[in-house]
Amino acid sequence: MSTHEGLVTRSLADVHEPIDPRIGQLSIANSEELDEGLVHQLGDLILHPKHDHSESSSTNVGDVEKRMATSEVIYVEFDANDARNPINFSWKKKWVITAMACMFTAFAASVASEYNMGFPSMTRDLNCSRFQATIGLSVYALGFGIIPLVTASFSEEFGRQPLYIGSAIGFLLMYMMVALSKNIQTVILARLMQGAFGSTGATMVGGTIADIWAPHERGLPMSIFAVAAVGGTGMGPVIAGWIEMNPQLEWRWIQWTQMIIFSVYLVLVPILMTETRGSILLTQLAKKIRKETGDHRYRARVEDERASLRTLIYISCTRPIYLLFTEPIVTSFSLWIGFAWGVTYCLIESISGVFRTLHNFSVGEIGSVFATMMVGSLIGFCTNFYQESLYQKYFPKRGPEARLYMACVAALFLPIGMFIYAWSSFTFVHWIAQAVGITVYIWAVYIVYLAVFSYLADCYGPFASSALAGQSLARNLSAMAFPLFTQQMFDKLTYKWANTIFGLIAVLMIPIPFVLFFHGPAIRSKSKVSRMVMDQK
Repeated sequence: MSTHEGLVTRSLADVHEPIDPRIGQLSIANSEELDEGLVHQLGDLILHPKHDHSESSSTNVGDVEKRMATSEVIYVEFDANDARNPINFSWKKKWVITAMACMFTAFAASVASEYNMGFPSMTRDLNCSRFQATIGLSVYALGFGIIPLVTASFSEEFGRQPLYIGSAIGFLLMYMMVALSKNIQTVILARLMQGAFGSTGATMVGGTIADIWAPHERGLPMSIFAVAAVGGTGMGPVIAGWIEMNPQLEWRWIQWTQMIIFSVYLVLVPILMTETRGSILLTQLAKKIRKETGDHRYRARVEDERASLRTLIYISCTRPIYLLFTEPIVTSFSLWIGFAWGVTYCLIESISGVFRTLHNFSVGEIGSVFATMMVGSLIGFCTNFYQESLYQKYFPKRGPEARLYMACVAALFLPIGMFIYAWSSFTFVHWIAQAVGITVYIWAVYIVYLAVFSYLADCYGPFASSALAGQSLARNLSAMAFPLFTQQMFDKLTYKWANTIFGLIAVLMIPIPFVLFFHGPAIRSKSKVSRMVMDQK
């Protein structure tokens, strides 16, 4: 083992950076392919779609032997105390990056729900039905779920920073597109695109936190992230409800107001959000060494995934789906959080009708009800300090499953919260009872959300963003579908029985965290990607 510019160089047998297990030995890049620009590869892929570098080069016996001579390849890694390694960033820098990432999450979450507060004036101005307006809520979740299938893996291949900046710009412009819309079709399109841009704030943040915080340090950053994601859902409507009540402002100024606030954030992103993906930084350093020395044996481990643009696109676009359907941990957690998130969007859609019909609330007062989501999240945040103490105490014995103590408790309170909300849906029951039900439910959702993100980040390390994108697909497809039948369901079954059904489904899902808590190690040992990541630690 030798050093170069403070870096550690290793052979393949000693390298610690895992790559996608679907990358075969013959698929790794040779010296010519290593520094070939992606623009050149894209042109070659378009002009010669049947030509593939890895395929053509592997037909030559000499090239095959050259690729198999892995001992000649020198992999570059950070030294243990290298300040350029994101895990070794200063505490101040880590917290600035964490705060910026979580702020994006809070904006993305608030936009999901504040939109509904403008329905009365929007349906009047655009001459559309409430159901058409509701489609705008659903397609936001659709964009949130589908786009990360590409962007999450791309962030692992090209870096986090470019996607944060690009997504923030697109997210800002979609505020303007909604505010200037002349028909509901334009609003729906803008909401779909805003969900696509905003998805970065939900899926990549978990990966960013995993980049810069060691597993035993992630508890507080992840809990703040969960507050932003779950509590942010309640933040938007609290403001938007009172804007909607002002006849001089209404639904368009709900968008303008948030756009003005977000523009301040956008200015700070390129200044404060530095690159956190360690493999990307190693790639840049490896390229520098190759350029300075002319020795093409130097490379970062992640560059083995870049034999051709076709390979890169295939790996990047399919990894989240691959993890979702082949990793039992990702699959089971996706079902659980998917249901919980779908019901949360049902709450977003139904709170207006419930409190207006049963308790004669104004639009501003209805918006204030959403403060219960922030309260539930803050209670969850405080609860997480106890969960974190359990994690620190039992991690040496239980491993990543030490993240799941409070998740097991939350599994019991998900249906309890729904039952409280359902069986206080009467005019003679004070509205505070339903507010309590929402708070209990959101507290449980917060704990589940945090457990899913923290546990998957621990189990999938450098592939955390892809694992989280897989569960994000399931979560947001549920969020897309549920609001579309919410009103019809309440009309047919009444608020009481419709929410009771949700509670009963939550009861059926209680075993999920318990199974992972007691049998997680056995399940992970049979999971190809999770086992590979855990073996590298």
